[in-house]
Amino acid sequence: MWFMFLKKASVVLFTFICISVLPSTLRSQEYETLMLGNERFVKEQMFQKDFGTQRTELVKGQHPYAIILTCSDSRVPPEYIFDESLGQLFVIRDAGNVASPEVIGSIEYGVEHLHSKVLVVMGHEKCGAVQATYDGGKVSKNIESILKKIKPSVDKAKKRYNDKDEALLEATKENAVEQVKAILKNSKIITEAYKNNELKIYHALYHLSDGKVDMIEYKD
Repeated sequence: MWFMFLKKASVVLFTFICISVLPSTLRSQEYETLMLGNERFVKEQMFQKDFGTQRTELVKGQHPYAIILTCSDSRVPPEYIFDESLGQLFVIRDAGNVASPEVIGSIEYGVEHLHSKVLVVMGHEKCGAVQATYDGGKVSKNIESILKKIKPSVDKAKKRYNDKDEALLEATKENAVEQVKAILKNSKIITEAYKNNELKIYHALYHLSDGKVDMIEYKD
């Protein structure tokens, strides 16, 4: 009886150890760090920052663990949303979080030279760029170049939803996914890092009302 008990206990212990040491395909350490930071932000329990010491240390160089591509909207500051401090996030922002060549080049720098382990493409509720794409109308050539990248996502959402608010939210989510696809399509550097499991990629939605981030790992 004792032999059987010890045998079963050994199997349980072995299984636990294996699960503990195996890398998670869904939740990397960096993912957990970001989401715990977001939880603190939502609860208004953010860590106190020692900017003076950090500034001095970061003169030597930077090693951000995550790259965040998000919208330029003033209500969407990644460092606050994820309760991070100096040197932790490599942040790239433009209207509609679209993947222009300049943006993709910046991400490549973060991947190849800074060795960041995570890329998050994050849209947000009430995105002006998404709404402008939905509404249509005359815009400048520069703004048009942004809206063209968002339009496929808006067109898909319009087919699925008659309600404008629902369509806008769906388009925002879809746009984050489409920008991830555009990044991988147009960057050998990022694609190789992703396929070699050196880079985890997530698409996300930030909720303006409560501060929460929904983040899903991208799977091609």
